[in-house]
Amino acid sequence: MEIGLQYGTHEISLNLPENCIVYNSEYLPAQTGPSAMFSESVAHPVGSRTLPELLKKRNEGNVVIVVSDFTRPIPYAEFLPQLLALIEREGVSKNEIIVLIATGMHRPSTPEENLKMFGESVAKNYRIVNHACENEGELQELEGLSWSGARIKLNKHYVQAGFRIVTGLVEPHFMAGFSGGRKAICPGLVSLDTLQKFHGYSFLSHPAATSTMLENNPCHEENTSIARMCPPDFAINVVLDNHKKVNAIISGELFASHLKTVEYVRKACCPIVNEAADLVITSCGGYPLDATFYQCVKGFVICLPAVKPTGEIIAFGGCSEGVGSPEYRAIMKKYSGRVSQFIDDIREGKFFIKDQWQLQMHIRTLDKVGQENLHFYTSAIPFDDLSLLSVNAHSLPANQIAEAIQEKINKAVREKKKIAVFPEGPYCSPVN
Repeated sequence: MEIGLQYGTHEISLNLPENCIVYNSEYLPAQTGPSAMFSESVAHPVGSRTLPELLKKRNEGNVVIVVSDFTRPIPYAEFLPQLLALIEREGVSKNEIIVLIATGMHRPSTPEENLKMFGESVAKNYRIVNHACENEGELQELEGLSWSGARIKLNKHYVQAGFRIVTGLVEPHFMAGFSGGRKAICPGLVSLDTLQKFHGYSFLSHPAATSTMLENNPCHEENTSIARMCPPDFAINVVLDNHKKVNAIISGELFASHLKTVEYVRKACCPIVNEAADLVITSCGGYPLDATFYQCVKGFVICLPAVKPTGEIIAFGGCSEGVGSPEYRAIMKKYSGRVSQFIDDIREGKFFIKDQWQLQMHIRTLDKVGQENLHFYTSAIPFDDLSLLSVNAHSLPANQIAEAIQEKINKAVREKKKIAVFPEGPYCSPVN
């Protein structure tokens, strides 16, 4: 059977055997468009009064709308203007509204990306601010301690707002169980030291710090506690289908609405693994998620429940922006071929470097299948660089990638190996 898998901004078409296990999300078709979904959602919120009712009693100060950055493919242009219009109908002027991008430790979104994400009417007429986790002047310390006993600083625009709205994409997340909800606040709006702890060795070495798991997950416990320290007044949770189209919008009180959205997502894209495969082929989600190798790691970590120990994984990503941050590139190069030393060093607290957590999660894959069996294909990273990224590196022209992967599939078929495929990559998260 012919299956298309997302790669950058297009698809790779592969011919797979009929007995191949296909892991796809199974969302029911949306009955309305994003505009109608949004209207229905804010009119019938979960665990909350309606948004207009809440806005009528807002405190003095700006209305801050927290949004995701460009790595999340939320089509904000399809409902954000509607949200802004609703806010203004309640007597809030444009100069009292801030669109705050929850970057965490990601780079700032560019004006061009803002234009694409939010649409011209929003990008040109509203104040848009990128969170900067290392800028002490943009942070404010909260009263109390987090779940882990830490002092917490958040973005001051969010803390000082008269009314707070958070938005986010809810999907399986390879560290925090599920994305969205409280993740807009932590890691989205916290300080560098909080990010270091949230992504540190002790949290990520916990077996519950994994995809689809919320119970006893230290990442979930920590960011939930931080969100409770300075909660939003309203939350808007977005669900996308396997074509990155809005499938559902569920709004209301932060925790109640997020939990309901998680239940919705879990039913649609967390299939049970009945038989582990000898070979797994996975997309890394397509653009924008696979714009860097750093983000592509999610693709081969999330598919782990579906592959046998010492089995093979074939992953591929567009990597149009290269490997990732300078810090990530440096640490991948430094520990290339000696990842066990990296684990020893971070366990002993010898250093903390931005983006080190991605290598810690990456090593889960190496522990299960080994570097030789973790194949990664891209046309955007030269072989000399790709070979330093703790994968079996395949740097090929874009028009040769499908053919090269097909040869490996054909060989596996001849050897009667069980094959599984993830056309959407990490947007579908199997469970044992």
